[in-house]
Amino acid sequence: MPISNRSAVPAGTHVMVEKKEDQRSGKLTEGVVKDILTNSSIHPRGIKVRLESGIVGRVQKIIE
Repeated sequence: MPISNRSAVPAGTHVMVEKKEDQRSGKLTEGVVKDILTNSSIHPRGIKVRLESGIVGRVQKIIE
């Protein structure tokens, strides 16, 4: 279930993202949010972020 609310993923949040090339397989990549790339407050496919590692993807899970 994608995280579709921008306020739920501030910088520094530990998340699992789905990269564009992994959409078909559903493979998730773990990392820490560096930048939020989605401008709107809500996005149905998930908020697009850049991780500290430089990977760009849509947030699918927040790791507590």
